Amino acid sequence: MSIRNPKDFWAGLIYVVLGLAAVYIAQDYEMGTATRMGPGYFPTLLGGFLALIGVVSLVRSFYVPGEPVGALALKATLLICGATLLFGLMLRGAGMIVSMIVMLLISSYASVRFRLVPAVLLAVGITAFCALVFVRGLGVPMPLVGSWFGG
Repeated sequence: MSIRNPKDFWAGLIYVVLGLAAVYIAQDYEMGTATRMGPGYFPTLLGGFLALIGVVSLVRSFYVPGEPVGALALKATLLICGATLLFGLMLRGAGMIVSMIVMLLISSYASVRFRLVPAVLLAVGITAFCALVFVRGLGVPMPLVGSWFGG
């Protein structure tokens, strides 16, 4: 039996590995119940679903023909991963607003269709949405303005 769809195969393998890793890491946390979820409930459930989707994709890769995997977009991969890392490093000092705008602008620069004005508008809109939903609505303890800016 040979792989007929390399994209589905590799995507499925990545999903299975990440899903099982999430389940493995979450096993040390209390599960709780569906009505009183513990800290391990969501990562276990999400990891299980991700692994299941990965298995479906793996099986599908042997039956449904598809395209080969293209070349790795190294510049885009480094920009997106670097932007995410920079967000984590800047969050406490700069705050969520500045960190998120910087992350989104660097990430959007990875696209071949990058345009500065739409990227800035989108970054400001997504940042405002996340500030309202996560910090104000859900109470996630994340500073909107960090100590570098007097927050």
